[in-house]
Amino acid sequence: MLFSSLVFIWYFLPIVFLAYICIPNLKLKNGILLISSILFYAWGEPKYVVLMVISIGINYVFGRLIDAGQEKRMRQIMITACIVVNLGILGYYKYFNFFADLVNSAARREVVGARNIVLPIGISFYTFQALSYVVDVYRKKIKVQKNFWNLALYISFFPQLIAGPIVKYHEIDTQLTQRTISTGRMAYGIKRFSYGLGKKVIFANTFAAVVDNVLTSPNQELASTGLAWFTILLYTLQIYYDFSGYSDMAIGLGKIFGFDFMENFNYPYLSQSIREFWRRWHISLSTWFREYLYIPLGGNRKGNVRTYINLFIVFLVTGLWHGAGINFVLWGAYYGVFIVAERLFLGDILEKNRFKVLNHVYTMFVVIVGWMLFRIESLGQIKEMVKVMFFGRGGCYTIPMFADRRVIFWFVAGILFCGPVQAVFKGLKAHLYEEDHISWWDIVMMAVLLGFCTLLLVNNTYNPFIYFRF
Repeated sequence: MLFSSLVFIWYFLPIVFLAYICIPNLKLKNGILLISSILFYAWGEPKYVVLMVISIGINYVFGRLIDAGQEKRMRQIMITACIVVNLGILGYYKYFNFFADLVNSAARREVVGARNIVLPIGISFYTFQALSYVVDVYRKKIKVQKNFWNLALYISFFPQLIAGPIVKYHEIDTQLTQRTISTGRMAYGIKRFSYGLGKKVIFANTFAAVVDNVLTSPNQELASTGLAWFTILLYTLQIYYDFSGYSDMAIGLGKIFGFDFMENFNYPYLSQSIREFWRRWHISLSTWFREYLYIPLGGNRKGNVRTYINLFIVFLVTGLWHGAGINFVLWGAYYGVFIVAERLFLGDILEKNRFKVLNHVYTMFVVIVGWMLFRIESLGQIKEMVKVMFFGRGGCYTIPMFADRRVIFWFVAGILFCGPVQAVFKGLKAHLYEEDHISWWDIVMMAVLLGFCTLLLVNNTYNPFIYFRF
């Protein structure tokens, strides 16, 4: 079930909300949220609810065993086994066919047969959340959760279940049993949800229709250089408004039910380096990899060479986390190269450069080309797109054939509101994130956004979601 669907907005959410506020007891409120989360997941993936419940049970048992272990060796065995089981489940469902293809290609014959495996929605997100719990228990950073239902709620909570933000257990453990529920927080939650919905339905869906139309065209090779760049620019905006909008909706829903989730985006397209970009983009994933992969690998504590290797590994895994495809591996390696280069020498050049606008141009060029690698799945299509974008071609497919005035209008608006306007008018940014006061203007904007988005959805607006497949 999509947050940006009529079923969720006008049926599921109101029913859950009314049931939640009518029950005074926090334990029963948690029960409502847990049942609602299971139903939410079952709406789109009924058969994989069992898999998620099994994952919850596995991590609950391992958490108790690790906590009860007295000997360091036994605790190490338990945490290793837990990580292997979690990654094994994730690997089977997400990567089996990918690695089977690699093996068969290397052997030039079918060594491993492909299987008809449907990727469970959100498995990458809830697996990482579960791993953060057991690792934190192992590190003795948190107390083990002895209440199975509380752990189940943490892993399956529907606002962040299928697309994040990735909530680490130590960020939310006390909120499971102690949290503030107030009309002010609920109002702010509705505000954030409304703005996120607007990002998704008005901006991202508009861009998605054009991008998918161009890139799935049977005669894609006929695209002109201008159309190729325009399409990738649209995708650059689409993925930002799609994912940041969904994160806004998730944060807003958390506030409605009394939970505080970390911010997942901080206007990443204002960045002046790739390192800064990754401090602003998908922040919950970046911090997860830093805390649970980069630092355990040794971080920057074992010399420069090891630091560069660790950074490259992290970004290679980041690419692979996003999907089982050679394009995601290339995308991760691509960013790994630039991160290492900025650590080696490029960062000093950027820092000393007095013309900061050039830093921004460099960063956005790298990011835009990176989104091309991310979006286009086959190596053949990537090669073709690189030829069109960088070596020029006057194909018969041009921008006006795919983008009308409405698309151009939202394209310009999308560029302005992905950060530049907020950077100039800092009061606007502060107002968007202001929790203590909801003005009449906010109420009017909420009503307008909800009404307009509903009209678009009723009219069958194209409504995909990029991160569902991750």
